[in-house]
Amino acid sequence: MRTTVLALVAVSTLAACGGGGASNYTTRGAFAPTQLYATGPLQRACMSQGRKAASSSRCGCVQAVADRELSSAEQRRGVKVFKDPHKLQQWRQSDRAGDNAFWSVWKSFGQTAAKVCT
Repeated sequence: MRTTVLALVAVSTLAACGGGGASNYTTRGAFAPTQLYATGPLQRACMSQGRKAASSSRCGCVQAVADRELSSAEQRRGVKVFKDPHKLQQWRQSDRAGDNAFWSVWKSFGQTAAKVCT
């Protein structure tokens, strides 16, 4: 009996705390997606191009995905894509192995960023 009372007191106390860092916890019991954000070369390039869909949160999310999926050298090369999107098409059609490898990595990165940053 005493154990049951202590357990109820503990549960009541925890429930009264409000869950602490549950700001991304919805009322249905599922976790809401957390928006990623980072600063870096792709975030700056994204913001500087003046595209209609560019926003601080979207460009920061793209950078956060890049930080997970691209090396720093790939990120520097990717800045060129923001400045001149035709470069990506040239690399995709190139016969050079390095260009083809970058195209594959960039394509995967783009698909992930599109899913995560919408």
